[in-house]
Amino acid sequence: MAAKFEVYEDKAGKFRFRLKAGNGEVVAQGEAYESKAGAVKGAEAVKRAAAEAEVHEV
Repeated sequence: MAAKFEVYEDKAGKFRFRLKAGNGEVVAQGEAYESKAGAVKGAEAVKRAAAEAEVHEV
């Protein structure tokens, strides 16, 4: 199974996204958004940025 973003409503009524690996493990999670559309846009922004991201050790 491929990785996927999930958009969900948290206990406080805010919307968040999480990225799940193919094995179902959560590997990233976004901040709280006021709307579902905001969370979707956040996930899309992470997806675009990650495609070009490099790993740096600090």
